[in-house]
Amino acid sequence: MGVFNRRNDQTATATAAAVSPDLAALTGEYTIDPAHTTIGFVARHAMVTNVKGSFQDFTGTLRLDGTDPSNSTATVDVVMDSIETGNADRDGHLKSADFFRTDEFPTMTFRSTEAEALGGDDYRITGDLTILGTTRPVTIDLEFNGAAKDPFGNERVGFEGKAEILRSDWGLTWNAALETGGFLVSDKIKLTFDISAIKQA
Repeated sequence: MGVFNRRNDQTATATAAAVSPDLAALTGEYTIDPAHTTIGFVARHAMVTNVKGSFQDFTGTLRLDGTDPSNSTATVDVVMDSIETGNADRDGHLKSADFFRTDEFPTMTFRSTEAEALGGDDYRITGDLTILGTTRPVTIDLEFNGAAKDPFGNERVGFEGKAEILRSDWGLTWNAALETGGFLVSDKIKLTFDISAIKQA
């Protein structure tokens, strides 16, 4: 955690308690590995079941400051045409003018604005999520899964994350009423992240 003078002892103790000792040694720039990372979502369908999907094409970077997580940052760019839910017709509908309008808005972006350590392996990152040209804040809760050197000599870190958003906040309002009451697609969407990132030289 570094050396602190007496005047900063109290602050240093609080910071040390909040930061995972493993993460403290991992300061640096990282590139998200799309082959071992999942950016997913879950939506309630017809009020009775969950539909899960993910994005297959994206890039991202992390800047980790292990001694002061508030200085850490993250950026992610997602190609919206890469959306997959396991059903080609549904995927086509999601790409259409009813939903993501991928011909007009090909990319979804996230740019972090704040990061904090919650204690142990738990962290929180807040940032600007842009969909359909609309930018709104979103907060993601993260758990640090650890670090390792892979067989190819890459230094990796892993995080799991989750967030909840209302799709209507980004203008995603298409729906269909059900005869039994309610709507076909939930407004609330759960976002899930399983991230593997490689440290840059």
